[in-house]
Amino acid sequence: MRQGTFKWMKSMNKSIILNKIRKDGPISRAQIARETNLTPPTVSSNVKELIEEKIVEESDIGQSQGGRKPTMLVINNQAFSIIGVDAGPENIECIVADLAGNVLKRSKTKLQLPITNQEFIAALKSSIKKVLETDKQVVGIGVAMHGVVEVETGTSLYAPNLGLSNIPIKQQLEQAFGLEVKVENDARAMALGEYWFGDHGELESMLAVNIGSGVGAGLIIEGKLYHGASDIAGEIGHMTIDLHGETCECGNRGCLQTFVTGPAIARKAPGNHLLTAENVFEQAISGNEECAAILKASGRAMGVGLTNLIHIVNPEKIVLGGGVSKAEKFILPAIRETIRTSALTPAASQTTVEVSKLGDDATLIGAITLLLVDIFEVK
Repeated sequence: MRQGTFKWMKSMNKSIILNKIRKDGPISRAQIARETNLTPPTVSSNVKELIEEKIVEESDIGQSQGGRKPTMLVINNQAFSIIGVDAGPENIECIVADLAGNVLKRSKTKLQLPITNQEFIAALKSSIKKVLETDKQVVGIGVAMHGVVEVETGTSLYAPNLGLSNIPIKQQLEQAFGLEVKVENDARAMALGEYWFGDHGELESMLAVNIGSGVGAGLIIEGKLYHGASDIAGEIGHMTIDLHGETCECGNRGCLQTFVTGPAIARKAPGNHLLTAENVFEQAISGNEECAAILKASGRAMGVGLTNLIHIVNPEKIVLGGGVSKAEKFILPAIRETIRTSALTPAASQTTVEVSKLGDDATLIGAITLLLVDIFEVK
């Protein structure tokens, strides 16, 4: 199989069959036909091609239902690999993962700031080259980028934490590596990774919130990532919480991210302005009540923002990720209590809010999922 994309070998029927095997495998050809309403010959011919492409393989013999034991089908997760990139704002992290999301190799490169567009692209290419050596064929590269991303062209329109704009990430990386490249906002990529690999069960809707040096969110509706009319859906960090609050870097007052990000927490630290949000958390754990109060206040502000979002989109579940989410001991109870007392209805107040189980890899796993959607989902 050639490197690049699976688009050239896919059809609607193949997509249906692949996704069925991914979700329900090991599964027989007969069961696929029954549960997808495809004819047995259609299933057989497409499965034959998928086996030849090595993305599907035959597994253990299934149980007999009165006749010959059926041969079961599974995804050959180890046959191909995907490169995932979490691009900035302080480091570029890369992983190589298989089709099941298992990480096979990783690298981390610290960015030298300030940085130009050309230097940032060069750093991306260098980081990817560190993990590209693999004995598996590479499906493509997924890039999770903070800020505003034009998804169709794979362009970073505005990366505020780097002070950059109009970075042609997709075009430059495809030219350099000859692979399919998908570029997405980091919080939306994280949401997709959570939906696929976060062990959340069958959900129709989910909101994933990334709280770190900024605040972003990704919304899944009916299993699909929602982008909005101009690719800015999820920029919840700039939701106004206090009309008379601190001035945000965007120029508005009282944005959510002036309350809950790592830098915002650090600014509120008592006395020593050299403290980081991590230091505030460590001191809170050690019994510093003032530091604990800062984190709880951030949790209440986050709870206000999430209550607003519950009232607008009413997701089944909210998942929190990013560095600040590690302070869940202090922020999570405050978030839940704020939602409980502020939500419009008892049902809304019971919206599940939890911290990601994917941890520091949540965004990277989301980056590889950008390619998995291309392979498995029915368009």
